[in-house]
Amino acid sequence: MKTPLLLIFTLLFMGRVWGQDLYFPPVSGETWDTLSPSALGWSDDRLNELYDFLDEKNTKAFIILKDGKIVVEWYFDSFTQDSLWYWASAGKTITAFLVGLAKQEGLLRLEDKTSDYLGKGWTSCPPEKENLITLRHQLTMTTGLDDRVADPYNTTPPSLQYRTDAGMRWAYHNAPYTLLGDVLEAATGMQKNLYTADRLSDRIGMKGLWLQSGFNSLYISDARSMARFGLLIQNQGVWDADTLLYDQSYFQSMITPSQDLNRSYGYLWWLNGQGSYMLPALQIVFKTDLFPNAPADLVAGLGKNDQKLYVLNSRGLVVVRLGENAGQLKLALSSFDNELWGRIMDLYSPTRTAGKKQIHPPDEFELLQNFPNPFNPSTTLSFHTSAPGHALLEVFNIKGEKVATLLNHKVDAGLHRVEFKANTSPSGVVLFRLTLDDRVSTVKGLKLD
Repeated sequence: MKTPLLLIFTLLFMGRVWGQDLYFPPVSGETWDTLSPSALGWSDDRLNELYDFLDEKNTKAFIILKDGKIVVEWYFDSFTQDSLWYWASAGKTITAFLVGLAKQEGLLRLEDKTSDYLGKGWTSCPPEKENLITLRHQLTMTTGLDDRVADPYNTTPPSLQYRTDAGMRWAYHNAPYTLLGDVLEAATGMQKNLYTADRLSDRIGMKGLWLQSGFNSLYISDARSMARFGLLIQNQGVWDADTLLYDQSYFQSMITPSQDLNRSYGYLWWLNGQGSYMLPALQIVFKTDLFPNAPADLVAGLGKNDQKLYVLNSRGLVVVRLGENAGQLKLALSSFDNELWGRIMDLYSPTRTAGKKQIHPPDEFELLQNFPNPFNPSTTLSFHTSAPGHALLEVFNIKGEKVATLLNHKVDAGLHRVEFKANTSPSGVVLFRLTLDDRVSTVKGLKLD
């Protein structure tokens, strides 16, 4: 009885996604249809500015797809269409997809204990604590293992230490994630590269390979292969007439908040529009969207040194960026993302100031910190008031000591922006406090070295 129902569901689902009229390049060969930027109303001046921006930011390859067709494909310096590059942690998104494939084949369950696949003693935790860790915890970065160890990439038991019970703490911890590769091999009985090729890359024309680098497993491919994977995600696991992932319950869980600790994280995917986020290596919740300049439905694979895969269904876009560090954070997440999306959205509206978030006054008085956050060396704050009043805007460090006074005078009604230049202040958490007559609003920021 299950097979006919599954078949009916698959056919109905395929009919729905086919209705989106996406283009899919052939699985083999280099043919790929293009679409002129002018057909989308994109400004030539803004495109030139975007190109210069990417060039300045050490980019090697940049692609924009619209409904599957190539609108922009740029390569920089000696990099070419055939050049290979590492995805870094953006490759986590492939692992998440592979886990979904293995799950729908009945080879694993997310509720299974990790020790069912890696054996007892895969950590140095007490057995009763190790047994709390499931595959779902590995997918959501909530294993409870200590990410503060000397080498958070080390996958051997001495480096996998108990910090808290699984599910109680979100921490971007690479070692437990990496071991999902071993879980996949144990569950499928296939080497990870073979399983990836047979179930995924050969079916959509990706040219890539998992390579071991120390404890890390890195996916290497050309830029177009990353774009192909993004197009597959845009179409919810279906490539043209080939349904790879028909388990839509898993797919939707993968690209929606997987827990309430860091709502901007799904199953190894980063999610915009959730109103708060946490950063790798920090236990601070920032009360803003991940990328304020981008539409709320953006999902992303983010890797060290600014390897980027973005999927934006509301605009029909897939965006790929490969290259060296863009000069911001060396973490997977940086202010480069937000600045880039400001410029991409500017393509649709030439009168908008590149890289700037349009701020709409809130209904009630509120202090907002505009991107970047974290910041170095400066950030911009804003607030709106419907009537004149005396504004006192102060900055405090984590000890409660005042660092600076940014405003201390009467302001008119309207929207106000204030820049905080923190060149000489120490790194760490700062608190911005605005007092406007008898009202007080505060917001946290983080200054990095």
